[in-house]
Amino acid sequence: MRRKLVTAILILFCFLLQSTVFQGIAFNGISPNLLIVLTAACGFMRGEKEGLVIGFFCGLICDIFYGDVIGFYALITMYIGYLNGKFSGVFYPEDIKLPMGLIIVSDLSYGMICYIFLFLLRGKLNFPFYFLHIILPEMVYTTVITLFLYPLILWIDTRLEKAEKRGAQKLG
Repeated sequence: MRRKLVTAILILFCFLLQSTVFQGIAFNGISPNLLIVLTAACGFMRGEKEGLVIGFFCGLICDIFYGDVIGFYALITMYIGYLNGKFSGVFYPEDIKLPMGLIIVSDLSYGMICYIFLFLLRGKLNFPFYFLHIILPEMVYTTVITLFLYPLILWIDTRLEKAEKRGAQKLG
């Protein structure tokens, strides 16, 4: 129960931070995608199912506030969370290389999928412009913010895991 509550608070916190503070300090209209960082991090820390569920809710909140169709962003982030969960077996908390790499690939994938479905299928074929002015800057900005946000998410997850173990020992 505690983990679900903390996860809901994290999703809301990242969404509010992404849509308020980082919109105010956006570079050329580009802000980092904190919900992708959260989805990917929770996916490879907690596994496929948790990544899928958190990805769904992160995408759903984006759909509600920004999307034209409910479910588009939810579906994308759900898959991103699930696929990051595939790496939970090789996750080591001390190593930041894997999480950084997965978050970069996740943000790149998110940008590419959004380009394909939101622009390419409408006949807007200027991919180099979109890549250089939207996808790449967002990916770099998200990567820089990940250096600060990921340790916080890891710390919260570690604390929750310790609390769950203490609770299990008291019951057992």
